[in-house]
Amino acid sequence: MDKLKPKLFSVMKNYSAAQFAKDVVAGVIVAIIALPLSIALAIASGVGPEAGIYTAIIAGFLVSFFGGSRVQIAGPTAAFATIVAGIVATDGTEGLMVATIMAGIFLIIMGFLRFGNLLKFIPYTITTGFTAGIAVTLFIGQIKDFTGIVYQNGEKPIDTGEKIAALLSNISTVNIQAILVGVLALAILIIWPMFFKKIPGSLIAVIVTATIVEVFKLDINTIGKAFTDIKAGFPPFSLDFSAISFQMIHSQLINAVTIALLAGIESLLSAVVADSMIGSKHRSNMELIAQGIANIGSACFGGIPATGAIARTAANIKNGGRTPIAGMVHSISLVIVVLFMMPLAKLIPMPCIAAILFQVAYNMSGWRGFVKLCKYSPKSDILVLITTFVLTVVFDLVIAIEVGIVLAALLFMKRMSDVTQVEGWKEPDEENDPDSILLRTVPDKTVVYEFSGPMFFAAAGKILSISFKKDTKVLIIRMRSVNAIDATAMHNLEQLYEDCQNRGIRIVLSHVNEQPLNVIQKAGFDKKIGQENFCPHIDDALKRAVEITEEETGEG
Repeated sequence: MDKLKPKLFSVMKNYSAAQFAKDVVAGVIVAIIALPLSIALAIASGVGPEAGIYTAIIAGFLVSFFGGSRVQIAGPTAAFATIVAGIVATDGTEGLMVATIMAGIFLIIMGFLRFGNLLKFIPYTITTGFTAGIAVTLFIGQIKDFTGIVYQNGEKPIDTGEKIAALLSNISTVNIQAILVGVLALAILIIWPMFFKKIPGSLIAVIVTATIVEVFKLDINTIGKAFTDIKAGFPPFSLDFSAISFQMIHSQLINAVTIALLAGIESLLSAVVADSMIGSKHRSNMELIAQGIANIGSACFGGIPATGAIARTAANIKNGGRTPIAGMVHSISLVIVVLFMMPLAKLIPMPCIAAILFQVAYNMSGWRGFVKLCKYSPKSDILVLITTFVLTVVFDLVIAIEVGIVLAALLFMKRMSDVTQVEGWKEPDEENDPDSILLRTVPDKTVVYEFSGPMFFAAAGKILSISFKKDTKVLIIRMRSVNAIDATAMHNLEQLYEDCQNRGIRIVLSHVNEQPLNVIQKAGFDKKIGQENFCPHIDDALKRAVEITEEETGEG
């Protein structure tokens, strides 16, 4: 059972001075990466730039201290930007505070009720669809600052359609200087990482563009001009009890549920990615509790909703971070920034912030995965993907997820009715099954798993539960009872393949039926594992396993 115990308390038993040094270096580097991103995401969310750093400090520390992952880095993320901006525009910062605290409470309850595994039942097509939709919405929202457009009629657009209309009606106010600075920032963001990996391009873009604007006195909007009351100093406790009323709680219920679901999904996705990078296993329910505590803490200190950030978590791992200490160092480093360096943040040009968010939107869009899903997935999955994407862009995330899940469930039931056959029941007897694995000898360094029944989004997670021995060289997957496979299961099969690649294990498939084979071929998965590793029968698969092990050992 998933323990309700923070990872910090487990990893400290064997903690060393050498690992502490690595965690400190990783924490400082992640803080450098997080600084411009936190400011940019706060501005995109419709709040002051300091709120983003407060979120990274408070939520980042609390998630590292209480979390169920060794290396998770938490803070503001792009997924929340449009949601938060909508709440702030309609209900102000008071509404955002109440919604964030309620979301935190929901996350804690979800963790104690062991809901960590249930969130994995949300289909991959839905998460891909709404993530791409959020990316498009975020991109459109930054066009104004990138081009220097000024809303002359006092427009305050919230929906994507309103933003596009406002941009078109004020297109005559485009600032060429702003565009040039934005393009320069974008060029640095793209080119810098090609030559220098350690120092983030976003930091260089901020320094270069701020210097140019200040030295040449360019007529460009900066953070200091846009936010005249930017604050410095340690995050102040700013919980306003007078704003909490039954009416406010009732009005923010849907927003709170949305934030809680999104925070839970994104943090657990980030934790899964981190696990695959360091060979660890996170505690999903403890991670949900930590995310809840972090969001309550963030709201109490003037921050915005937070969750695990995949890019920052990956940067932590790549720079040597292996324990929650790295995440805590990241937060402490940002405290030093807000105490001594916040006045410099006023010089950052808004086109540079927009350029950073353009890159964030591009990276989070996952357009390659989106296109790939459209190419190889069954038509029902493509329908769910496109519907979720369009509803996210045109309306909002709440409607997109609701409709997406209902549509996925209905189409799944239709798919199951198409492939399920009713046959006379008989007593199962492995010994009387001529194809039973019990009647065969499994070669050395080989493991055999048999999948039975349809592989769909609710069951796809079992694919990743396959375990190996230290000397395993061949994994045989028997698929004689698999009549259907969907995009989520196919995605997990590819993750399993990557894990096997890292371990030096070859995959052999036995008796793949027509529908799964079509999906596998459309995805190009057959080319990855090789046509020679598709076997019509278990006996052929076992012979192929012997050939592979002999090749590995140089025998035969």
